Amino acid sequence: MPLIQVLEVLIVVGILLWLINRFIPMQGTIKSILNSVVVIVVVLWILNVFGLFNALSGIHVGKG
Repeated sequence: MPLIQVLEVLIVVGILLWLINRFIPMQGTIKSILNSVVVIVVVLWILNVFGLFNALSGIHVGKG
């Protein structure tokens, strides 16, 4: 995926999240949970796009 498309997706997600936070009334706790979930999903997506997510799957913690 070209870098320009990654930037476009990040801009669209940011604008959508801003619109939801700005114009949809919701409790602050729910808003912070929504923001956290979106940030986690976007970070995982970026890791997957750049191929780092597959490298992390080979790491094992503990006995196994």
